[in-house]
Amino acid sequence: MDTLFQLITPQDLIIACGIALLAGAVKGMVGFALPMLLVSGLSLMISPELALAGLILPALVTNWMQALRQGGGAAFASLKRFRIFLLAGLVFLLLSAQMVRILPQDVMYLAIGGPVTVFVLLQLVGVPLTLSRPTPRIEVLVGGFAGLIGGVSGVWGPPTVAYLTALGTEKSEQIRVQGVIYGMGAAALLFAHVGSGVMRAQTLPFSVLLVLPAVLGMWIGGRLHDRIDQALFKKATLIVLLLAGANLLRRGLMG
Repeated sequence: MDTLFQLITPQDLIIACGIALLAGAVKGMVGFALPMLLVSGLSLMISPELALAGLILPALVTNWMQALRQGGGAAFASLKRFRIFLLAGLVFLLLSAQMVRILPQDVMYLAIGGPVTVFVLLQLVGVPLTLSRPTPRIEVLVGGFAGLIGGVSGVWGPPTVAYLTALGTEKSEQIRVQGVIYGMGAAALLFAHVGSGVMRAQTLPFSVLLVLPAVLGMWIGGRLHDRIDQALFKKATLIVLLLAGANLLRRGLMG
C-alpha cells in the first residue's frame, strides 16, 4: 500500500473509486464506455500509464460479468458468430500494445473520434447507416481498427459499438456481444501490458482496488438496462457514443 501511495494520493484514490463507480454504471446500462470514462477521468489526476494500468482489471472483470449474464451457452454463440472480428482485434491489440510508450496517441484519437462522431450525428438526425450482414472483410477491418486503438489507449469500444449499431443488433444480444468482444480484448490487454511493463507489481494494487466500485456500478447500470426498451436503449447508446467520439477528438486536439 505504501508503494501505491507513492503513485497516487489517498484523496485521489477515493476520487478514482468514484470514477470507477460511474464508469461501471454507464457500462451496465449501455454495455460500453468504461474504458473511456475511467481512463479519461483518471488521466486528469495521474499519469496516462497509471490510468491505463488501473483500467485493466476492472475492464476484465466487468466485461466477463456482462458476457456471462445470460449464461455460457449464449456467450459461446456470440463468440462463434463474431470470431473473425475478435481474431482481427486480438492480433492488432497485441501488436499495438507494445508501442504504447513510443507511439503518439493524438493521431489515433483523431482517427477514431472523427468517424465515430460523424456516424452518430448521422444516426441522430435520421440518416440511416446500416449493414444487412457482417462480411468477413468488414469484420477484419473494423475488428483490426478497434484492436489497434485498444492496445495503445485501452479504449476499443466506439468502433465496436458503431459496428453493432449499424447491424441493428437487439439490445440484450448487443450487451452480450460487447461483453464477449471486450472480455477477450481485456484479457489480451492484461497479457500485453504485463509484457509492456504497464501492469507490474507497483501498479497492480491500484487496478485491484478499482474492481469493486466498477462491479457495483455495473449492478446499478444493469438494473437500469432492464427497465428500458429497444428504442431508448439505441438512443442512450448513441448519446454515450457521441460523448465518446467527442472526448476522443478533444484528447487528439488538446493532448
